[in-house]
Amino acid sequence: MTRGGHAWAHVVTIIFLETAIKHTSLQIIRDEHSSLAAMLRSMLMMVERGPADNPQQFFDVLRAMLFYIDEFPERLHHPKESDLLFPRVVRAAPMVMDAVARLEHDHVNGEKAVRELQHLLLAWELLGEPRKPAFVEQSKRYVDFYLEHMRLEETVILPEAEKLLTDADWKELDAAFEKNCDPLTGKYPSDPAYDRLFTRIVTKAPAPIGLGDA
Repeated sequence: MTRGGHAWAHVVTIIFLETAIKHTSLQIIRDEHSSLAAMLRSMLMMVERGPADNPQQFFDVLRAMLFYIDEFPERLHHPKESDLLFPRVVRAAPMVMDAVARLEHDHVNGEKAVRELQHLLLAWELLGEPRKPAFVEQSKRYVDFYLEHMRLEETVILPEAEKLLTDADWKELDAAFEKNCDPLTGKYPSDPAYDRLFTRIVTKAPAPIGLGDA
């Protein structure tokens, strides 16, 4: 990989070191969390760099990043956690009910939050610098919110699932999550449409975030 590609690869793939995880669904959840965390941090790097002398490319990349977050985690990843994983964990470990309630609240409000961020980005692009501070502030808050959400899942919910769920539970969970096909993980068969979106982000994001001109 040439130019800035190694930097994106470092951000996105170094976090995918294999761990001894028995269940496919747990590996997929953790991989998808890692790829999303890389995307979120890259978004903040983009915002910190600013449009420079290529605002069209800058806003195009950020729009694509936010669309990915809205399209994949919100519509494919979260519903399977809410509908399949969380109810099983709560039945097996009622002590995690408060954590699950918080996570469900995050899921309910996450789509609204990313849509608001998309609107703030459009306002910055169309109305200029006076609208920049609102997007910058909200994007930082959103990234902090999302990273904490994933931390709570990985430190409270997934360990209990590993300890207590049955083979029948894992069979259904594995079958469901194997259909996610997130292209950012680089590990599972993916939908060509998501492949194109990922390629658009990587090729247009400037180095060292992606493969575009620095």
